[in-house]
Amino acid sequence: MDNLDNYYYGNRPNGFYIPRFRNNQKQDKDAEFIRGYGFQGNSLRPHWADMANQKGFGKTYKDALTKPGNYWAVGIAGFGECLPHQENRVTLDATKPDRFGIPQVRVDMEFRDNELKARADMAVQAEKIFRAAGAVFYQTNSETNPPGAGVHEMGTARMGDNPSESVLNKWNQTHDIANLFVTDGSCMVSSSCVNPSLTYMALTARACDYAVSQLKKGLI
Repeated sequence: MDNLDNYYYGNRPNGFYIPRFRNNQKQDKDAEFIRGYGFQGNSLRPHWADMANQKGFGKTYKDALTKPGNYWAVGIAGFGECLPHQENRVTLDATKPDRFGIPQVRVDMEFRDNELKARADMAVQAEKIFRAAGAVFYQTNSETNPPGAGVHEMGTARMGDNPSESVLNKWNQTHDIANLFVTDGSCMVSSSCVNPSLTYMALTARACDYAVSQLKKGLI
């Protein structure tokens, strides 16, 4: 392969992103789940940590570990949407306070049927991508990472019109305290299948504009 003789140049290509392509316009006939996912990937050469279990001994072996591996590898990982299941929640555990007497956080969360079916489809589509790309060797992993392994924490102070079912109104303002605004990821119960940081920024700008208008009116 090209560039196998290079060390400082070309040894760490930029990552790549494959946008959502499943269930884009309507439900795909061969998809047993709703919504979709995207792929994030990168390319790399093995280094000493990857080659530590190879055969060898002594100086020759140690010298080999100081050099990059003799092949390039490409990996992709699927990032799918976790549906906003009502059973997934964060609450305060009044029976288990911390050393300051403050109730500890209790997290109840698990991936459910839709997420697991989407995860299985990620492996199927990833294999198709590698085959189409002419990969010499590939392997897929359909195991599901535990919740929190790759995530933007969201949904703990969600928006809504009903104060009994939500913490914030549509302006990211708390229902109970007029001059309190929450504009981080807790206001959203789902990020779709993409990184939500730009949405946080947009919601923050929107909430600030609203807060200034309310301040000028003397309402907060």
